[in-house]
Amino acid sequence: MLPTFNERENLERVVAGVRHLGHDVLVVDDASPDGTGELADSLAAADGGVRVLHRERKLGIGSAYEDAFRIGLAEGSSLFVEMDADGSHLSQDLDAIVDAARGCGGLSIGSRYMRGGEIVGWPPHRLLLSRGANAYCRSLLRLRVRDCTSGFRCYTRDLLSSIQLDKVVSQGYSFQIEMVHRTVRLGYPVVEVPIRFEDRVAGASKVSRGEIRRALWTVLRLSMSR
Repeated sequence: MLPTFNERENLERVVAGVRHLGHDVLVVDDASPDGTGELADSLAAADGGVRVLHRERKLGIGSAYEDAFRIGLAEGSSLFVEMDADGSHLSQDLDAIVDAARGCGGLSIGSRYMRGGEIVGWPPHRLLLSRGANAYCRSLLRLRVRDCTSGFRCYTRDLLSSIQLDKVVSQGYSFQIEMVHRTVRLGYPVVEVPIRFEDRVAGASKVSRGEIRRALWTVLRLSMSR
């Protein structure tokens, strides 16, 4: 599942990498003004393993995944992968993440912060912010997961059915954190797989200061609701 907003420069390469491995792709586009949705349609027209869900406006990454999950659950899919469309997640790591979820029966996360994982291209301040956010999440939510904020992951059908998506409160980037938190509270296993994360080479990051503040506040709310 690839959520998109202005990723025309990256989408074709990312889709090609996933399809080369034999996995189906659902692109969820939030009315990108740069033509990402139209490009996704052309990719789908040429390949039956690619589908597109068009949404009328920018509704956020969390709700994009929720909509995609509901489609997959309704159609009987057994494994559900989240992956960024900006090229920072490499298809070479995809099969290991899928196999880990299938093997553990819960959630597998592509981890940048475990042995064997790495980040390429980030400036020091961004790396410090990400590490600090993960430490904050682990402390407040009492999680042992090293990379709570990673957006490269795979859920099993059983786990997603148990999470009850209509009760998830996060719609932005804190969605990833809340889903880990709910997984652990339900007693499902979380397995981390080392990945190489490469900063995007085209387009702009969608993470704003306001989004970061909302994410930190959401973690605090989750910590008080235990």
